Amino acid sequence: MNTRQRGSTSVEFALAFLLLLGFLLGILDFARLLYTWNVANETARAGARYAVVCADPTNKARILATMQGLMPQVSDIDVVWQPANCDATNCESVTVAITGLQFRWIAPIPSLLATPLVMLPGFSTYLPREMMTYNPLIC
Repeated sequence: MNTRQRGSTSVEFALAFLLLLGFLLGILDFARLLYTWNVANETARAGARYAVVCADPTNKARILATMQGLMPQVSDIDVVWQPANCDATNCESVTVAITGLQFRWIAPIPSLLATPLVMLPGFSTYLPREMMTYNPLIC
């Protein structure tokens, strides 16, 4: 064996390993992005469900607290009751939307090529008001 090629296998392995590791981190980040997307969608649905069953139109904080129990990254929501200025007895429907949700990449390549924080689109759910009584076991 030539003495000039003695460490070439180690160098080739290190380069191939870095490429493989970057590829695996990219796959992991994409899976995390899809998971975050799905959880945000489900959190918006659960928040709307909580709003139509339990919440008072004047108390947005209870809906936000319930949604943060499912996804702590949620920091701001929009709650729109129909018709406008209704109270707990005559509201017909509610739309709950998550706004300002961000996703942070772990892999170094997307962080170098783009911004490390990605703003996700808004997630919203519309539900009609149900005729249910207040249940302390649910609320």
